[in-house]
Amino acid sequence: MRLSLDTRNIGNVTIVRCNGRIVSGGESESLRAHVTWLLRDRRAIVLHLGEIEFIDSSGLGTIVRTLTSTRQARGELKLCNVPEHVRKVLELSHLTKLFDSHESEEKAVAAFYGPGASAETPVRSGRSVLCLDSDADVLAYLREVMCRAGYDVHTSGRLGDALILMRVTHFDLLLVGPGMTASPSTQQAFQAACSGCPVIELGSEFSTRDAGEAGAGLLEKIEARLNPKSA
Repeated sequence: MRLSLDTRNIGNVTIVRCNGRIVSGGESESLRAHVTWLLRDRRAIVLHLGEIEFIDSSGLGTIVRTLTSTRQARGELKLCNVPEHVRKVLELSHLTKLFDSHESEEKAVAAFYGPGASAETPVRSGRSVLCLDSDADVLAYLREVMCRAGYDVHTSGRLGDALILMRVTHFDLLLVGPGMTASPSTQQAFQAACSGCPVIELGSEFSTRDAGEAGAGLLEKIEARLNPKSA
């Protein structure tokens, strides 16, 4: 089975879910090239290896080189959901201590957000905001506008991933776009998590409004919510 790579962002962390075989040739090259591409603007990367069926010496060397290139770019790469057969390969190769491995995606993400962890970007002095929307273009726009306004911005396109972030770090405000669907249990858990945090809902018209007007209006709402005028 050829290697496939499914990538998504959980806040400042990029999860790369690997499925198939990491072996000499195109598979190894595709993984190395993909991480190199991510390093253009991402610095916190997790390789999810739970669906890896086989890894050869070249494939393991690729992961080692990928770790090295990530650190050279002042980033960090972690592993998660390492299957037993891959774990044995790491042990036999005496590489277990080289990699920071975690049992789950959530624990790997938490390791990036924990005290003393190296952040993907310098810590901002502004308030921390989590933006949720199913449209990746809207998230990109929100990140740019709000970062320029001085906010510490984190984004997610899934409610389940948002819950992971809300368990590992604190947010001062949530921005929630329309059409964020999930299982009933996830939606219920998300609603409970939101009880202690201010929430601004982005209407369906936000993505189609004039970009300048939409951004300015949103920043005004955020300022009013985070810094209400005293009566």
